[in-house]
Amino acid sequence: MRIGVDGAYANLALPAVLRGSQLDQRDRAFVTELVYGTVRRQRSCDWIIDRFIQRELDPLVRAALRVGTYQLHFTDVKRHAAVSTTVGAVDGPARGFVNAVLRKVADADADWPDDATRLSYPDWIVERLTADLGTDAAVGALQAMNAAATTHVRPDGYTQDLASQWLTDLVGAQAGERVADLCAAPGGKATGMAHSGAVVVAADLRATRVGLIAENIARTGAGTAHPLVADALHPPFADATFDRVLLDAPCTGLGVLRRRVDARWRVQPDEIDRLAALQRRLVDVGAALVRPGGTLVYSVCTLTAAETLGVDEHLAATHPELEPIEPPVGPWIPWGRGAMLLPQAADTDGMMVLRLRRAG
Repeated sequence: MRIGVDGAYANLALPAVLRGSQLDQRDRAFVTELVYGTVRRQRSCDWIIDRFIQRELDPLVRAALRVGTYQLHFTDVKRHAAVSTTVGAVDGPARGFVNAVLRKVADADADWPDDATRLSYPDWIVERLTADLGTDAAVGALQAMNAAATTHVRPDGYTQDLASQWLTDLVGAQAGERVADLCAAPGGKATGMAHSGAVVVAADLRATRVGLIAENIARTGAGTAHPLVADALHPPFADATFDRVLLDAPCTGLGVLRRRVDARWRVQPDEIDRLAALQRRLVDVGAALVRPGGTLVYSVCTLTAAETLGVDEHLAATHPELEPIEPPVGPWIPWGRGAMLLPQAADTDGMMVLRLRRAG
């Protein structure tokens, strides 16, 4: 209800509820699966439910039916347990209605009308990624992002997806170098680079987010990383100041939808072009900060052509002094002058990276 009706963020609302509960670790994991899974599969669940109702549903009833349907069709929870516990969470006369609908749902075949309903995404996301990636790659990515994210813990205790760890390595920071991470919050990549011995300026626009960076620097012992409140469009640095600049730019996040479970219902199609325009401005600034012989690394955790290939094309047209560095291989695939990591390739977040060296 808080997520679907009140607009709360799942990754904030759920932990707050769990902190106030007396549930053991196993039950916490189960609750997380139910909440995150139901939010992801909202459209799929509604398709199954709506074949058995003929009236507008109260939001609480709709929420209960989604949770029950998710258990019946997308988990191995026993039928009687899924139905009885869901009915038990509803008060009053609606209990009989929920019980009747869920018993029909339990016997129903999904009979999906299209991929968007089957995979539970807005039509526009399926259409856009299909146009940008091709059908097989897009469907594979969307399917992969319906699974729960795998947890990876670095040696310093920081929890970070493998894709982000690989990106940190691809920046190639070396001891004694000056590195700018222009959009650094919450600080995972900045602290990772600092462990190389590089001096890392970890900047972000908002003070609250820079506070997170500072906390993570202290927690991971990344003593050569320095948090800074700064606007990446107007950074307080002279040109040609840094050996390496990482611009992990704001984006639509369509490569990390397994982790941001409600983002598929929040992101709007017009955000792609708006953010692509911002990304082009940011790489122009980042390019100016790189010293001759230094490296600019552009990355985004999204899969759209406008935010990846489009930015690469902009850089090629406006910054001939930036020469491409050979892209990574392995699970990465060639993408413009850079590389794309699809979520299904190695059970990671989806990401694009482009590395360029400034001539001189």
